Amino acid sequence: MNTEKPVFVPVKELSYTQAVNELEAILRLMQSDECDIDNLTAYTRRATELLRECRGRLTATDEELRAILADIEK
Repeated sequence: MNTEKPVFVPVKELSYTQAVNELEAILRLMQSDECDIDNLTAYTRRATELLRECRGRLTATDEELRAILADIEK
């Protein structure tokens, strides 16, 4: 059993695709028999950070696209 705390790259340094891929990997790990219960909190915290970052980027992109499209309609 691996009891070392996981080390993560800061979410701001990840691309959107990297963040989504890491979220998927965390989900697979948490659903598997390989999930170390001692690190469950760290994985949950990390998944929350990744979700928050991805949601923020999607919202920012949506707002930017709306502004661009609104400008075209003028």
